[in-house]
Amino acid sequence: MELPLVVGVDGSAGSLQALDWAVDEAGRHDARLRVLYASLWERYESRLPPEDGLSAETRAEEAVAAAAARHAQERDPALRVHAETVAEEAVNALVEASRHAAAVVTGPSGRGTLAGLLLGSVSLSVAARAHCPVIVVRGTEENVRGTSGRILVGVGDAEEAPAAVRFAFREAAARGCEVHAVRAWRHPARQSVDHYPLPSSGPLVHEEQAGRELTEALRAAEAEHPHITVHGTTVEGPAHRALVDASADADLLVVGALRRHHGLGLQLGRVSHTALHRAECPVAVVPAG
Repeated sequence: MELPLVVGVDGSAGSLQALDWAVDEAGRHDARLRVLYASLWERYESRLPPEDGLSAETRAEEAVAAAAARHAQERDPALRVHAETVAEEAVNALVEASRHAAAVVTGPSGRGTLAGLLLGSVSLSVAARAHCPVIVVRGTEENVRGTSGRILVGVGDAEEAPAAVRFAFREAAARGCEVHAVRAWRHPARQSVDHYPLPSSGPLVHEEQAGRELTEALRAAEAEHPHITVHGTTVEGPAHRALVDASADADLLVVGALRRHHGLGLQLGRVSHTALHRAECPVAVVPAG
């Protein structure tokens, strides 16, 4: 990777786990690692600037970033790592950093009042607005360590699937593991009660159509990575439920996201939103295009 991998840190246990994951990921791709600490909250507390120009809050922030960089270097001595602090709200800083990053890595929650929720507001907002893939490091310790040898990718519609599939295959190639691709389908008669059932010649027609769409979505990536073992599965039912269930046996779940046409960021649909909250492994949200 020519662009760096960016990881957001804040001194919390979740960000330390994200840092470790990012160090390993940077090593797999021979990438530089940019460690970013961004916060305005401590500075709101300060009334007068100190005489030497550095407040206690600023020193504390720089200490967190420096400690993160030392930890990263100890974990991988060959890693090219750079740490910095930014006097900016965390979401805005990470979204801005995503303009010049191969990917952004965050933990599932931070130190604030939202840390007890399923997913922290910073991670969710960054995943929704970033210009590059965002990986939220969540799930069980075993899944985070990556012991299953499996990358799981949700194959959505034709607009969002290609980028997610490419990302999943690149990850599998870097890790030397398999790709498990899931394409969900729904029988029209079993759709939401808000919709009228459509005429159908039976479930088999829809399952076969899903299979053809899955095959087509994987074709280019399989040709580019012929040595990767690929398992394609079509599942009847909601895609978000199928992917969350399958995430228990995955090292990484990859889902696509669509960019809004009016420039307000990524369209986090139900699949990616549920995955970020419920998956049992790290989740990569990959922007279409």
